[in-house]
Amino acid sequence: MTTRVVARVIALPDQVEALKAVLLELIEPTRQENGCIKYELLQNQSTPTDFTFVEEWASNDTLDAHLASAHINKAVAQLDGLVAAEPDIRRYQLLA
Repeated sequence: MTTRVVARVIALPDQVEALKAVLLELIEPTRQENGCIKYELLQNQSTPTDFTFVEEWASNDTLDAHLASAHINKAVAQLDGLVAAEPDIRRYQLLA
């Protein structure tokens, strides 16, 4: 069974473009990772500070490896001063 993730990141109002640039840098290296099935970044049309990743991973282990990767660690280090709160990362399993 795969692991689904919804990860929400909220930019400070004056840092939307800076945060978007950091998040977009994650797309290609993450899509190349072992176990990555889907990795999409969405921006809320009515609230542009609201970014959401929709992900699917082969297992919790491959997701854990992703969260420990160099590109994730680099992005996390850049979040200070860009985000309104800590990212909200939630793991799900598909029921139906």
